Amino acid sequence: MLILKKETRSELKKPFGKLCLSIKDLKEHLKKLKKENRLIISIGDATTINLQREGITPDMGIIDNKIERKNSIHNNEIIYADLELKAENPPGTITPKLWDTIEKGFHLIENPGKQVLIVVEGEEDLAVIPSAILAPPGAVILYGQPGEGVVFCEVDKMKNKAKKLIEKFEEA
Repeated sequence: MLILKKETRSELKKPFGKLCLSIKDLKEHLKKLKKENRLIISIGDATTINLQREGITPDMGIIDNKIERKNSIHNNEIIYADLELKAENPPGTITPKLWDTIEKGFHLIENPGKQVLIVVEGEEDLAVIPSAILAPPGAVILYGQPGEGVVFCEVDKMKNKAKKLIEKFEEA
């Protein structure tokens, strides 16, 4: 298990990509990405719900049934017809189970072309790091920046940063 060190937390508060004010600001760009068959990964309940409300179901959604650490009242709004995977991941950590589940999710959506929802028991906040490392070239990750908007990350531009960040975690 990898544990987030206190001194690394400030680095994670900075967006890994372009900060957008809302999902609606991204809608046309996301439609273009889908036409190019680029994978869209959504991390967080609010981001995933808002994308689906705009008619876009990400290829992979990673949620924990919480919004800003409070139980989400929107649990039944996130609907994936294909596959749902589960992983346990305590706050401030990246467990081998979360890592393996994300990796399995990418294999499932690449090969048979399915959409996958990963439901995390615990917290999904740090899932952006293994997602960036494991995602195929050209993929896009979207995640919420609390109180600010949505971060649009091109995996090709953030993969190396994610690899460097993971090295700063403590192994347990």
